[in-house]
Amino acid sequence: MTPAVLGLHIGGSKTHAVRSDAALNGSQAQGGTGVEITEASANLSSVGHQGADAVLRRIAANVGGGIEAVCAGAAGADTPASRAVLSALLTEHFPGAKIDVVHDTRIVLAAAGLDVGAVVVAGTGSVAWGRNQDGQEARSGGYGYLLGDEGGGYSVVRDAVREALREYYAGLEPGTLVTALMAATASADALQLMDSFYAKPEPDHWAGLAPLVLDLAAEGDPAALRIQAEAAHSLATLARQVMGELGLDLPLVMAGALLVNQSQLAAAVARKVSLEDPSAIRILAQPPVHGAVELARQLIRD
Repeated sequence: MTPAVLGLHIGGSKTHAVRSDAALNGSQAQGGTGVEITEASANLSSVGHQGADAVLRRIAANVGGGIEAVCAGAAGADTPASRAVLSALLTEHFPGAKIDVVHDTRIVLAAAGLDVGAVVVAGTGSVAWGRNQDGQEARSGGYGYLLGDEGGGYSVVRDAVREALREYYAGLEPGTLVTALMAATASADALQLMDSFYAKPEPDHWAGLAPLVLDLAAEGDPAALRIQAEAAHSLATLARQVMGELGLDLPLVMAGALLVNQSQLAAAVARKVSLEDPSAIRILAQPPVHGAVELARQLIRD
C-alpha cells in the first residue's frame, strides 16, 4: 500500500490541503490519487488556537486516515514557539504521522522543484526567503501588516485609500481608481471609505481589492500605476536583499496571488531585480501546497 502524505499551505486568508498517495520516489508533478481541500485559514496569528484547531479538525475528517507524514507551510511560522504550537495541533489530528512545520516560503521553493534559490511572495502580505548551495538561509520582510508587508495586497489597497484621501483634501474630483474603490466598498466619499478601513481592519478583507487596483494599472490609470510601481519597488527590494546575502546567481521564484495573476506587476518586479540572466526568474507554475506534499514525502524518505 502506498504511504499517504498530506501537504498544507496555511495562508493569511485560507488553508489549502492536498493528500497524496503517489509513489514516494516520484515528484509532486506526478500527482497520484488523493484529496484536495480549500478551507478557512488555520493561521494561528489570525484565528487563534481554537480557530486553527477547528479548521485542522475539519481537514483531518475530510482527508481520511492513514496519513504517514504531514508538512505544513504556514505564513507567520517564524518562531520555534509558533511552530511548536502548530506541530502539536497537527500531531493531535494526525496521530502517528511525522510532522514538519515550515515557513510558507520554503514550500514555494519545493513547489518549483528547487532545493536552492530565492522566492518572493506577494499575497495578502509579502516576504522573500532563500537558501544557497552551502545551506545558508536568508529572509526579508513578512512582518505582518502592522510592521511591513509592503507590496502585498493589503498594502496596495491601503495606498489606494490614501490616494482617495489625498484627492479629497486637495479638493479634486475622485479619479478613476478612487471612484472604482468607493463603488466596490459602497462608500459615498473618501471619508466614509476611511471609516470603513478602520472599522474592518482585517488584512485579507482589503487585500481582496488589490486586483481592482492592479487591473486599472494595466489599463493605464495614473494613480494605479504609481501604486503598482511602489509595490514593485518594495517586492524587488525584498528579493534583492535576500539574493545579496546568498548570491545573485540564484534562481528567483515569484509566487503569491498578486505575482502569479498580475503579469504587469510581476514584469515590473523582474525588471527592478535586474538579474544578468532574466531566464533565472520564473513564476510559480503550480500551487505552493504541492511543495508541502513533496516535503512531506521527504519526511518518509529520510
